[in-house]
Amino acid sequence: MSLATIIDYLQGSSSIAVGIRLVVATVFGGIVGWERIIKHHSAGIKTHALVSLGSASATALNIYLAMLPGLNADVSRIPAGVVSGIGFLGAGTILVTGRKQIKGLSTAATLWVTSCMGMAIGAGYLEIGCVCLLMVAFSNILLKQLSNKVEGYSKYMNIYIEVNKSRGVNKLMKMLSDQGFTILSMTKSKEKTLQSSDTGLILDLDLDKKRSHHEILNMLSDEEYVNYVEEV
Repeated sequence: MSLATIIDYLQGSSSIAVGIRLVVATVFGGIVGWERIIKHHSAGIKTHALVSLGSASATALNIYLAMLPGLNADVSRIPAGVVSGIGFLGAGTILVTGRKQIKGLSTAATLWVTSCMGMAIGAGYLEIGCVCLLMVAFSNILLKQLSNKVEGYSKYMNIYIEVNKSRGVNKLMKMLSDQGFTILSMTKSKEKTLQSSDTGLILDLDLDKKRSHHEILNMLSDEEYVNYVEEV
């Protein structure tokens, strides 16, 4: 049996073909979730597998209803509902921390794409489902590494820093000015600092040129009045 024959069968409307597509959608969703969970994100293997399976099932059901004689079903109605529903699920993974960090955007986007992948597989569009899986891996692994490299040498930098209340802020301002950095904004954090004698600040910096953010963090942490610093 040739590969083309197998693909044609899997794209068919028989119960076995649909069942196999649901299994493929679940496995693909689990693979996407595996990449998320090894990075300690909130939505992991189970969540992504269920999202992909549910999307595939809903799409397969929609196609089945559209094929029933005498039933004028809209083949786009259920998939449209799936896309909207996944939006609510993804929104639940997005958090804004006290340091103005936005976390969960990539996980929310991955959940949404996983649902679209599941719908493609459920509809029998196996080739697109496979391409989607590869592109998710490309985006979340390779593009993330590229993004981190670009951001690590950006001319702009956001930091959270804890300095001594006693003249620590003034010393920090002078040190940044001496380095040629421009403070675009400075906000006092409402979070509790590691030491009661410190104050927490969130700074948006415009660096004089593209510099290694890692080196700047090390430079700041070496100052005697700085007790904690991180990029946000």
